[in-house]
Order: sequence, then C-alpha cells, then structure tokens
Amino acid sequence: MDGQAGGLFLDRARYLLHTEYRTKIRLAVEALPEDALWWRANDQSNSVGNLLLHLTGNVRQWMVSGVGRAPDVRHRAAEFAATDGPPREELLGNLNQTLDEVDRVLGALTPESLLERRTIQGRDLTVVDAIFICVEHFSMHLGQIILLAKLRAPGAVHFYEDAGGLARPVWKEKISG
Repeated sequence: MDGQAGGLFLDRARYLLHTEYRTKIRLAVEALPEDALWWRANDQSNSVGNLLLHLTGNVRQWMVSGVGRAPDVRHRAAEFAATDGPPREELLGNLNQTLDEVDRVLGALTPESLLERRTIQGRDLTVVDAIFICVEHFSMHLGQIILLAKLRAPGAVHFYEDAGGLARPVWKEKISG
C-alpha cells in the first residue's frame, strides 16, 4: 500500500475508533435510563450491555490480539448470553481502556505493515482488512446502540444540528479529553 494512503487510512481508523465512535457511544449510553442498559426487545435481541461487552471483546480480539499479537482471551458467547452485568460506568470504562490499547496498536503500525498477514478468528487476512472489518463492525453496533438509546430515551440523543441544510456535528463539543 502506498505510504501516504496507508498513513491516511491509519489516521482515519484511529480517529473513528478513538474519538468519534467513542464519543457517540458514551453519549448514547449516558442518555439511557439505568434500567434500560440490559433491556432486550426479545430473546433474540441484544441489550446495550451485551453490545458493549461484545464491542470490547471484538476490538480487543481483532486489534489488540490479532493485529497487535497480544494473547487472545475472549469469551464471545458470554458477551451475548449475559442478561445482567456491570453498570454503565464499568462497561464504558472497559471499552475505553480497550480503545486506548487499540489506539496504541494502530499508532505503532506503519503503512508498510498494513499488507502483513494475520490470522484472526481463523481467517487469513491483511492488517488493512482487519482494521477495515473492525471499524465497520464497530460502526454497525454503534448504530444499534444509538437506535436503542433513541427508543428508550426519546430526544436525549442528538449528534447533529441542521445548519442551512448541512448537518453540523454537535457531538464534537462533547469529546472527553
């Protein structure tokens, strides 16, 4: 991969996971009433709590373990089986700690390392594939969390403001330092 394009790709992946997605997930989860954290629409659905456990496990497995080559200690089935668990602060704290580790892994990569091969969840793929899959997967579950927060706390989640036909991001004003 071209060095400049590879550097831009890494910068964007770091920004999305470390800043934009982290901020939006925090705001959506904080908007939820406490009793809604482990609520499921039905037995086949996941709660916000399940999704937070899952995202923490998934990004750790793919980025910290798969790309960064740390030991993999994930228990995927338990992420979805939980019907109750830690409070929001602990879930968000664990996710934030993992995202900090992911940022260190991504920060240590070079554009040249994006074409290296890794085996993650039994799949042989490049580092660029792993990052792309992880960012896309995180985005999908972030959207589910936002939807659940909007259902359970109507009007409490607001990321953009209409500014003359343009969506002005108001979530940026709430980025944690």
